[in-house]
Amino acid sequence: MSGADSTLVGSEGSRLIIIRGNSGSGKSSLAKAIRAARPRGIAIVGHDVLRREILHVRDHPEALSVPYMDLSARFALEHGLHVVIEGILHAEIYGEVLARLQSDHRGVTRSYCYELALDETLRRHRTKPLAEEVSVDTVASWYRHADRVRGLDEVVFDEAVSARGALERVFADVGWSAPDVSDAASSGAL
Repeated sequence: MSGADSTLVGSEGSRLIIIRGNSGSGKSSLAKAIRAARPRGIAIVGHDVLRREILHVRDHPEALSVPYMDLSARFALEHGLHVVIEGILHAEIYGEVLARLQSDHRGVTRSYCYELALDETLRRHRTKPLAEEVSVDTVASWYRHADRVRGLDEVVFDEAVSARGALERVFADVGWSAPDVSDAASSGAL
């Protein structure tokens, strides 16, 4: 990991929140709930948006999405925003970049990993608009039971953690006052 001053990013007051997990597990919903509860000053760096919508590339270790995600997060942190990175973000593809970003971040970084059983993952997937585009078989082929990134010290969210519970845990972990869950609920994020 780099420790040179030229690579440090953000400020002591900035927050970097990393949310990883299987498709349909609740990552995007949690990111949206964080923004809804704190509507200004949060940049969401979404894996699907960067990789599928902006770059339109397949996911592999040399994909353009890997440095682009890093660049996007660093840009937002350097310009005074808190950052939520969310996505499947498999460890062998994104792990090194996420660990380096955590190491380089001057502020508080917290990482979360949704680890749900396959049947729960598929149940949640069926409730998403993406279910019309992506088959259950495809989601099952992407599934990983445990895919931790070494060095991130990820908090695991399983089936027992509610959307509200996950939001409250994140806010407590990063040192923010309790979220206004009515804003998150009214926005449809919870």
